[in-house]
Amino acid sequence: MGGDRATELASALETVRRRVDTAWADAGRDGQRPTLVVVTKFFPGSDVELLAGLGVTDIGESRDPEAGDKVAGLPGQLRADLRVHFVGQLQTNKARRVARYADVVQSVDRARLVRALERGREEAVDEGEQEDPLGVLLQVDLGEGEQAGRGGAAPDEVAALAEDVAAARWLELRGVMAIAPLDLAPDDTRRAFDRLVGLREQLRQAHPRATWVSAGMSGDLEIAVAAGATHLRVGSAILGSRPPQR
Repeated sequence: MGGDRATELASALETVRRRVDTAWADAGRDGQRPTLVVVTKFFPGSDVELLAGLGVTDIGESRDPEAGDKVAGLPGQLRADLRVHFVGQLQTNKARRVARYADVVQSVDRARLVRALERGREEAVDEGEQEDPLGVLLQVDLGEGEQAGRGGAAPDEVAALAEDVAAARWLELRGVMAIAPLDLAPDDTRRAFDRLVGLREQLRQAHPRATWVSAGMSGDLEIAVAAGATHLRVGSAILGSRPPQR
């Protein structure tokens, strides 16, 4: 069964990597290709170990405490070599725990969450569980007019939120993240991602190290690549449909 799963993951991962390469070439881009963050929520740690063996360096999780338990169960060297991104909406009362095991939180959208993550990371450092600041992306709501967004701070709130992160000792501002609104035509999705890239450029004027743009998932990764995303969050195209929940 393990061999079958490894073969299945290897094939799906190669297909996604080819999609990224094709989108990259079609967009006429050069330099480093986007980082693939494989979203492993709902799937077991054994899948994470198989993916790591296939060269995956970044995984995404969005459910606590499931994510914390999974990360804690990974072999020590594998965990040390892996970057764990928390990509889902995060309740403030869970933030301090997430700050102990995540390397990056991509869904920061309010000042209270910034403060909770800072406290959690500081505690983890004080207790010897972590050494480095927690990477942070600001989630931006890309909804416009009657088109509902899918979570995040309003674009005009991003600058102030960035200052909150910059003022925190144990947080490091990495950039911005967004999920495209549902049911957009491809051209509209591209415009939404272009707005996100534009916000990143504005952010960099005050925070030069905030270079990341996390955008694109299984269904729209080509559009995100064309717009200039630096990180892609891909789950079902690699891992398959969500497994039955017990």
